[in-house]
Amino acid sequence: MKEKLIDNAIQVLERNFQEGGFTIPSEGLYPFQWKWDSGFIALGFAHYDLKKAMGEIETLMDAQWENGFIPHIVFHNDSDSYFPGPDFHQSHLHPQASKKYRSTGMTQPPVTGFILERLLEISGESHEMLDFIAKHIDKVYHNHEYFYTHRDLEKNGLVYIYHNWESGTDNSPIWDDIWDTMDPPEYEFERRDTTHVDPAQRPSKREYDHYLYIIDIAKKYNYDDAKIAEHSPFLVLDPLFNAMLIRSNEALIKLYGRLGGNEDKISFLGEKQAQSIAGLNSKLFNEDLGAYVHFDLRNNKQLLYVCSSSFTPLYAGAPTQEQAKILVNTLMDKFGDEGRYLCASFDPTHERFNPRKYWRGPVWINLNWMLHHGLKRYGFTDLAQRVKNDSLELIDNNGFFEYFDSRKDNPDAEKNGYGGDNFSWSAALLIDFLKDES
Repeated sequence: MKEKLIDNAIQVLERNFQEGGFTIPSEGLYPFQWKWDSGFIALGFAHYDLKKAMGEIETLMDAQWENGFIPHIVFHNDSDSYFPGPDFHQSHLHPQASKKYRSTGMTQPPVTGFILERLLEISGESHEMLDFIAKHIDKVYHNHEYFYTHRDLEKNGLVYIYHNWESGTDNSPIWDDIWDTMDPPEYEFERRDTTHVDPAQRPSKREYDHYLYIIDIAKKYNYDDAKIAEHSPFLVLDPLFNAMLIRSNEALIKLYGRLGGNEDKISFLGEKQAQSIAGLNSKLFNEDLGAYVHFDLRNNKQLLYVCSSSFTPLYAGAPTQEQAKILVNTLMDKFGDEGRYLCASFDPTHERFNPRKYWRGPVWINLNWMLHHGLKRYGFTDLAQRVKNDSLELIDNNGFFEYFDSRKDNPDAEKNGYGGDNFSWSAALLIDFLKDES
């Protein structure tokens, strides 16, 4: 099974690789380069083609803005199969936007730091990869500097997101509470995603009205962070986003130490790291729920829902050992039923849970990859192995889909795979799961 799965995963990555040196997430549905997708995709490439892995990161970094910002989509090519495209986003409105590439004015979770660390491990600590890291690490550092300079409103080490797409968990039920505070106009546009995927598995048209309205507000202020923070109805501290920043800080500190020098950057990252961990634990950990939650800055309150993002601080090493035990108890109590695969993207015991609809309940391989490594980090090896085994079983039974139904006995379909087929990060992370014998 192992070698066949790896061969099939390689075929997926090779089919999705583009002449411009980047990899699309899924043919038709996602025709451009996505920020955090590229990070995970690079891990898969690294196991059999290190140059493609480096090229994936290099191409992403080439689209970095002058202020350190890295956009969540880079429009390397023209395609009418995705909406909203570059003509809607108008990244050129920001004076420091890339002059080389059109992009969005939003970002995604900052995974690149720990991706570089893992690439070095996969390469066997090769000189080639060390040279690559030495060339590009300052760009990742500059990205972190951007977050702490422009997105840390309360100066507590926690950075905000101004759009649900920045979270990576696009249509999570968590955002429903924020949509209830908004009344955006009805936009006239042609959806492209629902021509590739069953609309029942995608966000609704009305949800898209909210998404587009927030972008229009950002465009009104030329993507100026201070103005967005003042006027956006969506302003959230996300445990996933901040956990990924913390984990990438840790990786950068380690990599700078390996390269030598850069004491000023190590000092800055270390100071921010301590602040971020303290902020995450004081502001986003909810003792009653036994989980990390999102915080709505606009309405000054925690959003009291448990989702897969709630457990990602384990991967960042942010919780105490006692908090880690609490998180595992919550995970098993709400998500761990033997009739389910781990880990659903939203609380299966909640009325808003939908096992088929994007981030409202299905299992995602990238979150499982983080959860697996986070559980291992805290010594929960058996549970970590279950997460890994569930991920492998879902792909083996269904194929390399974008997301998967968490129900083992699924009355709605013969297969549990949904969304885009031949999905790149599902393929890439399967390779990393199977090749990682540590």
